[in-house]
Amino acid sequence: MKYERPKYLDPSVKTQEVKMPFGPQTAIAPVLEAPITPRENFRRCIGRQDPVWMPNSLTDKITLNANDVILHPVRGMQLHSDFLRNTDEDYAFKDWFNTDWTWVCSAGGAMLTPGTKLMDDITQWQKQVVFPDLSEWGFREKADEFMKNVYDPNKAVSYDMGRGVTERLVSVMGGYTESMESLLLEPEAVSDFFEVYTDFMIRFFDEINALYPLDIITLHDDWGTERDTFFSEKVMEELVYEPTKRLIDHIKAAGVFFEFHSCGNVTRFFPYMVDLKCDIAQIQRRAVDMPLMKEKYGDKIGFCAGIEGINMLAPTPPTTEEYLEAIRKTNDIYAPGGGSYLMMFSPNPELLWNGCTENFYYSRELYDNMR
Repeated sequence: MKYERPKYLDPSVKTQEVKMPFGPQTAIAPVLEAPITPRENFRRCIGRQDPVWMPNSLTDKITLNANDVILHPVRGMQLHSDFLRNTDEDYAFKDWFNTDWTWVCSAGGAMLTPGTKLMDDITQWQKQVVFPDLSEWGFREKADEFMKNVYDPNKAVSYDMGRGVTERLVSVMGGYTESMESLLLEPEAVSDFFEVYTDFMIRFFDEINALYPLDIITLHDDWGTERDTFFSEKVMEELVYEPTKRLIDHIKAAGVFFEFHSCGNVTRFFPYMVDLKCDIAQIQRRAVDMPLMKEKYGDKIGFCAGIEGINMLAPTPPTTEEYLEAIRKTNDIYAPGGGSYLMMFSPNPELLWNGCTENFYYSRELYDNMR
């Protein structure tokens, strides 16, 4: 069946205000008629149970970033980067493990503040690492506010719970050089730290999952540079795999889908992501051949798919037809078999509207033809 696309701001189409990713900005998007809710479709898609369209991150789910679930900072610490803070200047902050970070506007993210570190020797972690007291952070009060003012039962709820084991090791050791040396020189101490940190993250997940109707959890653990991975398969198998698997198994046993974010060229680790039973891979397109990963592993793992071939921050923005053609191409690659969703954003309100409608109707046509 061929669906007619409504024009930009067609008065017959309902609209909604949606939050742009990684910032406080909002946009207007269409509310398009569908036989099921976006939440049901999201769960059907990730679960590979006859989705109706390929989900759109902008309109089909509510995304809570790590820091969004706290009521207020604790003793000057915040849980993670605060993406709701609107600033044009770099600024320093401490995360909830008391590690020092600098928000870098030009990078659109936080980096460990150069020259600062929590500890020099991983064998001393039990004396020097203070795990957050979950009772201090006002989770319930913030969740009550969310459920009253933000929650929409028609949309999936996604929470980004922060750092995995290797990223937390990097943060307490003050950098990648020091943390990678620890992996090789003090594997027993690293393993002990990973186990206790995983216990903490399981308690943290249980706390948040009891307060929010979660559908998806995202965990960040960058495993490489854009050239190659930070560590070997041996380190993965002996130190990183098991604690990561324990956390993933716990999350999935609660009926929540698991999305794994890892920047860099992590191609050699992709089979481990599959074995870990990650539902969705959120990986760096310019570093990893994602269409090839879809071809090889797409029956076992889904993808957070950016719009293929489009850089919305480029000096010359795409034309409308280039943008829509790229969305169709993205659907052609990632929609078959389900499992994947589209990461949608654009600073151009008309492109954004047309992109939302094209993704919705084109993927419906694809799935209609596959039945």
